[in-house]
Amino acid sequence: MNSEQRGHPLAVHFSSRSDEWETPRWLFDALNAEFGFDLDPCCAQENAKCPRFFTKEADGLRQPWGDSTVFMNPPYGRSIGRWMRKAYESAEDGATVVCLIPARTDTQYWHRYAMKGEIRLIRGRIKFGGAKSGAPFPSAVVIFRPRGFQLRAMDLQS
Repeated sequence: MNSEQRGHPLAVHFSSRSDEWETPRWLFDALNAEFGFDLDPCCAQENAKCPRFFTKEADGLRQPWGDSTVFMNPPYGRSIGRWMRKAYESAEDGATVVCLIPARTDTQYWHRYAMKGEIRLIRGRIKFGGAKSGAPFPSAVVIFRPRGFQLRAMDLQS
């Protein structure tokens, strides 16, 4: 972080101190009402959003996700491509995975994995954790559903 960025109100966003961005409660609650999550595979114990979760020490990339309904807000650093691969492959194996990620449409992970899911772009910039300002990047929700998932007309009528 340079001296100009240090005094900027978004200084924490320019910092390399952490690549973890805590999901705002309002956003998680809205998605949870739709999907009913039971696994948060990449969180800190103090900000886990689901009854079952994996911290950095447990390494959710190495854990099986089974047929869980997963809320994934991965670290936004260099490992995000591995998290997106895990999400995509876990859905192929039976999980439903909802990913909150930066809408970085110019990246390899976006084209390799995100484009294979259902993409919901978020208007505006999310205020992560206790931030006073929005993130310096747009965000998206990408949903990977289990192989064979089909939306039926009767699902829309409920």
